[in-house]
Amino acid sequence: MVTAAQPLLSPPAAEIARPRVTAVRHLGPNWYASVMGTAIVATAGAGLPGDVPGLRTVCTAVWAFSAVMLVTLLGARALHWRHHSDQARAHLLDPAMAPFYGCLAMALLAVGGGALVVGRDWIGTRAAVTVDAVLFTAGTAVGLAAALAIPYLMVVRHHIRADQATPVWLLPLVAPMVSAAVGPLLVPHLPPGQPRETLLLGCFALFGLSLLATFVMLPLIFARLITAGPLPLALTPTLFLVLGPLGQSTTAVGKFADFAPGVVPTPYDQGFGMLAVLYGVPVMGFALLWLGLAGALVARARREGMGFAMTWWAFTFPVGTCVTGAEGLARHTGLVAFNWLAAALYALLVAAWCVATAHTARGLLSGKLLATPGRK
Repeated sequence: MVTAAQPLLSPPAAEIARPRVTAVRHLGPNWYASVMGTAIVATAGAGLPGDVPGLRTVCTAVWAFSAVMLVTLLGARALHWRHHSDQARAHLLDPAMAPFYGCLAMALLAVGGGALVVGRDWIGTRAAVTVDAVLFTAGTAVGLAAALAIPYLMVVRHHIRADQATPVWLLPLVAPMVSAAVGPLLVPHLPPGQPRETLLLGCFALFGLSLLATFVMLPLIFARLITAGPLPLALTPTLFLVLGPLGQSTTAVGKFADFAPGVVPTPYDQGFGMLAVLYGVPVMGFALLWLGLAGALVARARREGMGFAMTWWAFTFPVGTCVTGAEGLARHTGLVAFNWLAAALYALLVAAWCVATAHTARGLLSGKLLATPGRK
């Protein structure tokens, strides 16, 4: 006879009734990079010159896939926090993992921006504006929180040596730049006057916030490479992350120039057009230099046995920002050379996305990517 003090289920049965969600225990915020890398394939492809039959439809389908990925990952990460809060807190206190919280903001922003660029073809403009407004607001709030909280943790809680500097440190600082680049898309959908100007200049402030923070952090990263040598093999792909603030800032100034006329008073509207060229061209030049350096170091690491890791997603979103940056320069300079550059970089982006997606799918199916570290 079962008394009131006795459990109604035996321990094994209780475990079956309330199963532990162990599959997501090691699902870190770095997984949001796959959402960013997928969404940028859609938005960058939509801005390519010429009229390639079927390209826009394919881009819209890729955006829809990124939206599904985002929803799925948000649910999985919610389970992670609900059932493995100890691991989630450990991620925040891990200097190698904490910066990836910036990827959450960028994933929200990338999918939101894609809704207005290509998603409106399928869901309609009104729904696309709503989706983008919600995701832009959430992504900007998360990005600003990460840009403040992660450096704070690095100062007061993380124990970091100079030789541990990696491009991953840029991730929380780049998130506001993504807001700056996608925010102007919402400007025409606001009431004329103060609302439009406030949003555009607010995005310009986010541009400055991110750019100056990057200027502070980037010398530390380059100094580490010069003084300590190449990064560990698994981290070598993160060198491509440096392209993120370069390409995204070039994209942002191009967007400011696109939407400033009629929104900000003269002569400032024309000033944004000048900024798009005078800032964008030299920064794109440095981005191409860094792309060559990072590519050479990745090729070296590959020869030394670098295998697949989730860091390979660094080959996607940063390159995609350079595509959108080159597209903006093509619009504002009229130079065909930038159209060709955008097309060449987009080919590199698609190839990188295909490789990263295939390896990620294989790792998920085999269980290796979500396995306990050290037991793969």
